[in-house]
Amino acid sequence: MKVTITGQHMEVTPAIRDHVEEKIGRIKRHFEHPLDITVILAVEKLKHNAEANVHVNGRDFFVHTSQDDMYAAIDDLAHLLDRQIIKHKERLSDQRNGQPLKHIAAADGA
Repeated sequence: MKVTITGQHMEVTPAIRDHVEEKIGRIKRHFEHPLDITVILAVEKLKHNAEANVHVNGRDFFVHTSQDDMYAAIDDLAHLLDRQIIKHKERLSDQRNGQPLKHIAAADGA
């Protein structure tokens, strides 16, 4: 897993770098192969922005979040990214089982 962390208008301290790597490390459990993850942390006035771009075979995931605290923004970023990847993997497994999502929803409601 290759994680690139960039700071805009701020210095990325070792504590922030460790926090990002710890939180983003949860994503590694979803994939067997190496990932390419780019994280950009920025401070604009009173808002702390965090965005991540994850490149997986044939698919890119992008998440952006903004909070009052940088650590809260990183936590929120990791959670949103985790949810997005889980949702994508569920779609893939449903398609491989031969059941498109709209047919599954119709069968559950009937």
